[in-house]
Amino acid sequence: MVATDILERIGESLGSTANVKSVFGEPIHAEGKTVVPVAKVAYGFGVGGGHKHGSREDGAAEGPEGGGGGGGVRAFPAGALEITQSATRFVPYSDFRWMAGAFAAGMLLGGLFLHRRR
Repeated sequence: MVATDILERIGESLGSTANVKSVFGEPIHAEGKTVVPVAKVAYGFGVGGGHKHGSREDGAAEGPEGGGGGGGVRAFPAGALEITQSATRFVPYSDFRWMAGAFAAGMLLGGLFLHRRR
């Protein structure tokens, strides 16, 4: 299989999942408001292939070839759209775990450098 064929197959497979429902969830209606969950979706894929130049052992002109590829998708919450009769606003989802991790790493490194200095 040629690398372009593999790339086309991966693109078709991931393209079938790329739709509006991947980013916007089902609307929720409550107390005169409509809330629509929103997600960030990232797709990635890669492919590679190659062949050996020269003749094969059985006398054919083309040498052996090989290839492969793969892909993936990642979705995580971004926030929600809040829709009322008077206004529409985006309410972002804030995940502070990364900030807490960065703070802890900074404290650890600061303590390490302070200890080395003495």
